[in-house]
Amino acid sequence: MSARFPGDLDRRRRMSLIHEEGDRRVRMAYLSVVGSHRVNGVAKLHSRLMRETIFQDFASLWPERFINVTNGIAVRRWLKQANTGLSSLLTEKLGSAWENDLEDLERLKWAVDDAEFRQRFSAVKRANKERLANTIHQLLGIDITIDAMFDVQVKRIHEYKRQLLNLLHVVVRYQRILDDPAAPIVPRVVMFAGKAAPGYHMAKAVIKLINNVARVINSDARVGDKLKVCFLPDYDVSLAQEIMPAADLSEQISTAGMEASGTGNMKLALNGALTIGTLDGANIEIRDAVGEENIFIFGMTAEEVVAKRAQGYSPAAVLAANPELKRAIDLIESGHFTPQDLFDSKAVTDRLTADGEHFLVLADFDAYAAAQQRVDALFANPDEWTRKSVINALSMRSEEHTSELQSPR
Repeated sequence: MSARFPGDLDRRRRMSLIHEEGDRRVRMAYLSVVGSHRVNGVAKLHSRLMRETIFQDFASLWPERFINVTNGIAVRRWLKQANTGLSSLLTEKLGSAWENDLEDLERLKWAVDDAEFRQRFSAVKRANKERLANTIHQLLGIDITIDAMFDVQVKRIHEYKRQLLNLLHVVVRYQRILDDPAAPIVPRVVMFAGKAAPGYHMAKAVIKLINNVARVINSDARVGDKLKVCFLPDYDVSLAQEIMPAADLSEQISTAGMEASGTGNMKLALNGALTIGTLDGANIEIRDAVGEENIFIFGMTAEEVVAKRAQGYSPAAVLAANPELKRAIDLIESGHFTPQDLFDSKAVTDRLTADGEHFLVLADFDAYAAAQQRVDALFANPDEWTRKSVINALSMRSEEHTSELQSPR
């Protein structure tokens, strides 16, 4: 670096393999970049952010070294093994070559417009929902109707993944049902699953609040089958293999710029779930693969997130402009869902309403709620929903967008 940029001491300091400030230590990520022929992110956005932020100096030195390889999933597990009904339907139409090369699904694109295929595809989804409903009854003792939309958010519990954004929408829907029980509404079963790091106090507070909200809503006779909430315990691969094929809606709602890639979004879309999500991680490439009209994108971009934080984010201003959202926060704070301890949810609401809240949950709520209205409208048209579901399932094969999806491993 001294030879390439003579006299640029600041650049040498920034790129040094030894961190010189305070306790000297090896910068392992930098050492990895220097010692590698290629460096990739795990989604196009992630790769771009690496080049523009943490490895900017290295990318300017060796631009040819930085590439993108979007990560992928094991198709034999997440389709052939997890969804035997859909796998059999695909094999009947295509033969078995698709199991080793998802590009083969391209030959089935005609089926999107085939009413008989869509009907059989829908029947597979219904059978998968029946299986998951039985599992939920066994695990939680909750009876759910398979005519409801299965709205799924299954992933590690973390503030940037914004399970709280989903939960706030649940509370808003609950309030709307109570305000006007006779109003037409699309029934939903909202499912959460995932584990939290042992020392992550806030994540555990989120899990506790989800369970408290579920307990109240599921036992409220005024709600009935219009809304159910389930936190599925002990989330693992076996349970995931039941959830993915049964899901109607896939929640991929992380704060833009914070999800490196995600693979749950791929597993769910491959099994025919429609995605509601931010322009983050591999959501961007899924949008490109399925088409903007077949995904529900909302919220700030990664650049807008940076700008919002820089200008000073005030949750109080958001709440002042959205009485329905403020009412939901107030209901949680009132102890309605935690009558045994009125302050049980205070850590969560304090975090959501703190100035500069890093994950911008409330800031994206209006856009999220509007996207959910579009979801409801489409689900009320079953044939069109199934058409888009088929498009999603048959589009998870493009090498350009999801590099390793075609290679079972």
